[in-house]
Amino acid sequence: KMDDDDDDIPQLSSHTLAALQEFYLEQQQREGIKTSQGFNQYSIGSIEEDWQLSQFWYNHETASCLANEAVVAAGKGGRIACVSAPSVYQKLKEQDGKGFSVCILEYDRRFSVYGEEFIFYDYNHPLNLPENLLPHSFDIVIADPPYLSEECLQKTAETIKYLTKGKILLCTGAIMEELAAKHLGVKMCKFIPKHSRNLANEFRCYANYASGLD
Repeated sequence: KMDDDDDDIPQLSSHTLAALQEFYLEQQQREGIKTSQGFNQYSIGSIEEDWQLSQFWYNHETASCLANEAVVAAGKGGRIACVSAPSVYQKLKEQDGKGFSVCILEYDRRFSVYGEEFIFYDYNHPLNLPENLLPHSFDIVIADPPYLSEECLQKTAETIKYLTKGKILLCTGAIMEELAAKHLGVKMCKFIPKHSRNLANEFRCYANYASGLD
């Protein structure tokens, strides 16, 4: 009998439904306020962290420090690629027009609001990149692989090596030091990056050139 089957389908109570609708409405209003008040779309936090995607934004000091380092390393008229490092991209965009160009490679399609500079990127397919993203066309690549695993690092490393002319700035856990050296030839810097929310794992920066982070 059909009715018996219907009884097995879990139903949300009217109270839960109302609470959900209220939550979504608030979220839409928040997004609306961000747009209507000329909210700075490049400020850190304008797109909220999604922990399910292992997203943890740097705090402003760290993002600024890494962005400034990338600009110096890229040189005048340099090209910078941010791989899974959106908060550094956002900081770079705050300095827009200062003699460099930047693009963001990111899995989270919310960042497509940044238009042509956004490139959809899935580390599981490290070389599945647009044709106009030519090999060795970036003066520096700054990358923050989403997961602390050798597989994720190794695949992201393929992307980094394809994109960079030579300079690499990597941000990942301290426990990845040996693997970072193995896959990218980078060394740990003295600078210790911080996040807007504290992480359980100790986090570090690595570079393969004489950076200003030591």
